[in-house]
Amino acid sequence: MVAIDLEHPFLTVEPATVPPILLNRAASRQAPVTVIAGAASRPALSAVREASEVGLMRPILIGDPPSVRAEAEAIGWDVAGHDIIGASGEEEEARLAVEACRDGTAGLLMKGRVHTNVLMRAVLDRGAGLRTGERLVHIFLLTHSAGGRPLAISDAAVNVAPDIDTRKSATRQMASLLHHLGVPRPGIAFLSATETPIRSVPSSLEARHLRDWAQAEIADAEFSGPLALDLVLSPEAARIKGLADDPVAGKADGVIVPDILAGNVLYKTLVHTTGACAAGVVTGARVPILLTSRADPPAARLASVALAGLISDA
Repeated sequence: MVAIDLEHPFLTVEPATVPPILLNRAASRQAPVTVIAGAASRPALSAVREASEVGLMRPILIGDPPSVRAEAEAIGWDVAGHDIIGASGEEEEARLAVEACRDGTAGLLMKGRVHTNVLMRAVLDRGAGLRTGERLVHIFLLTHSAGGRPLAISDAAVNVAPDIDTRKSATRQMASLLHHLGVPRPGIAFLSATETPIRSVPSSLEARHLRDWAQAEIADAEFSGPLALDLVLSPEAARIKGLADDPVAGKADGVIVPDILAGNVLYKTLVHTTGACAAGVVTGARVPILLTSRADPPAARLASVALAGLISDA
């Protein structure tokens, strides 16, 4: 039974837990060298410490060395055995972190006490950054402590109003991520408010276009859309609405949302009403990127490191 906070009846008080399958799969690989931009941050250092202790990363800390050591000492962590690269100011911290990833020193980039726009500007620098042919997209992998099928969601944090090309890139990257997680033929849904393409709901027309494109262009995956959320999650809803034979309806492994509002509301609803653990990673650059937040619970931070490590080649 899910515990309910009676002051807020729709909110669960069940704590998020890191899915063992994610930790075990990540721990079976060599821990990637991870560079932390702006490492003088207690929340970031707490996550780095825990991830290092369970063998999920080998950290390089970038920031003002005395400040990094002081913040580490404040959480009871002796960082004497770890590399600290001195930097002054957010721009230099971001630049040095990106350089470490670009030259192959590190295989994973993590945000510490730097503003996201500063870090992403360094990542996207055409002359010195980490661009590839793909768009940068943020993917959350939602898992529940009771087990069951995880759900990947893109894009809930980076692209505000992703155009069709950005959502195509997100679809390719989500399929690849799910393959890395051991899903041989993932089912990916294109979210709308209806299962029928109609002109009055533009996202439904776009979803059908994306479904047709994905079916023709991406192998080893199933696609469906438009699908409303009940048809993404519920086999019973799929049966009632005549979509029991749809390869994705009621059993989706991932969902591509039409905009940041839909994605942000969806992932936060699952986190705060079901106790889901949200592991998040930015894909599409030369290395996975972790955009940690002070509001993230420890389980989500650790799960994010594990997820990023699984798709890192370092």
